[in-house]
Amino acid sequence: MNPATTALLGVDFTSAPRKRKPITVAHGHLVGEAVLQLDGFEHLPDWAGFEALLARPGPWLGGFDFPFGLPREAVADLGWPASWPALVTHCQALGKAAFRQALDRYRESRPAGRRYAHRATDTAALSHSPLKLVNPPVGLMFLEGAPRLLAAGLSVPGLQPGDPRRIALEAYPGLLARSISRASYKSDDPRKHSAEREATRRLIVDALASGNHPLRLQVQGRDALLGQLLADPSGDLLDAVLALTEAAASLLAGPPAFGLPSETDPVEGWIACAPLPSTATAPAPWRMPPSSTLTARYD
Repeated sequence: MNPATTALLGVDFTSAPRKRKPITVAHGHLVGEAVLQLDGFEHLPDWAGFEALLARPGPWLGGFDFPFGLPREAVADLGWPASWPALVTHCQALGKAAFRQALDRYRESRPAGRRYAHRATDTAALSHSPLKLVNPPVGLMFLEGAPRLLAAGLSVPGLQPGDPRRIALEAYPGLLARSISRASYKSDDPRKHSAEREATRRLIVDALASGNHPLRLQVQGRDALLGQLLADPSGDLLDAVLALTEAAASLLAGPPAFGLPSETDPVEGWIACAPLPSTATAPAPWRMPPSSTLTARYD
């Protein structure tokens, strides 16, 4: 996969796309090894649009902001399949109501303080457990997103071989955003839109534009595009660009692992650009500070 000719996608996902809250896609491409050119945005208000995106011919590599896998501990306790294709197929067959009920019962069976099992990559990236169903509903994002990745025949490194010209990686915008600022920069609640959050978005955008962040890529684009990142209080556009930046760094890390651990857990998956396990041998485009210095998990 040639970085110079591979299109890049950054996808801010939602488990219930609609006109007022669509799936937001940032499009871009690499210029050399230091510049990420932001080409534009796309808004997908329904599943048909998202499925059409996945079906587009490559070469492209996308960073998708939803969990691709589930915690191995939970999968084993529930007696669910221990390979990604079979696990995704099983969860899809359960349907939303039974999936939700199974996770609710499982959490209630666990001791207080340990209700939510986490993947190894969630610990490394300080991301939410995929068992969460509210605030945010990342479990439902898995249930809606992972089956569509599987059905599209994509290559999902570490989880599923597929079309080598269409590559899907799990992204987590909060990982890169927190390396620039720990302050809140977004909210879907109009009552929480504030000058302080806009100032934080500006700080993050300035860092991306200058390359003053752990991935070191300079994000360039028309002033009007970059201005949209500041003007969007929901943060959806900025999250899509953060996912795009993680996708670009992964593309530079190169196949076959794209910076993921050399042996990714085939149930859990791994978040692009998250700190690697100490035993991993795959190349990593960057390193976050040790997780002991990052205290906010938000769940």
